[in-house]
Amino acid sequence: MIKSCYSIFYPMIQLDILAVGDLQRDEEGNILKADSTSVLIRTPKHTIVVDPSTKYMRPFLKTSFKQIGVFVKDVDIVVVTHMHHDHIENLDMFPKAKVYVHSGSDEELPGAIVVDKDVFELCEGVKLVHTPGHCPEELSVFVDADRHYVIAGDTIPLEDNFFKNIPPRLSTDKELALQSIKKIRDYADVIIPGHGFPFMTDQ
Repeated sequence: MIKSCYSIFYPMIQLDILAVGDLQRDEEGNILKADSTSVLIRTPKHTIVVDPSTKYMRPFLKTSFKQIGVFVKDVDIVVVTHMHHDHIENLDMFPKAKVYVHSGSDEELPGAIVVDKDVFELCEGVKLVHTPGHCPEELSVFVDADRHYVIAGDTIPLEDNFFKNIPPRLSTDKELALQSIKKIRDYADVIIPGHGFPFMTDQ
């Protein structure tokens, strides 16, 4: 799978895919390997990483930062869509960044800012939206630009979850998961899933 970065440009805000995640299962549906997609958002005031992914993806993140021309040290915010290890293992790359998570997890992330609102404006054009179901703390990042973009984490782990309207296979609450997918469906023109490439919602 190609994991190199590419960019989405629009006025004032720019999105770059740092690494494209993957999700592999055996014939019985057990997860063999999982690496989350990692995204960089640049706004006039902030440099934001959403889901820094796994140690396996670390070289791809480093290469993407070099290709984009952004220093890792310039990242001032990291957003964690949820606390599963395949989304958070590279947090140590950003020791000076503020880390945002949503409330609801049984695990704690030392020093993280815990959001407990359904919608939290991170900065102009970027909102953290509570989208539980896969797990209680799951959030998605809504970006308002020339189009509406959603970095969905495992609210929508794969493209099929969106187009077939099925909740993540691993869900603490499947009904909530479907409600969260609808919330994204009502907003998004482009979705960046937890494991895979961005896709348009009007295919």
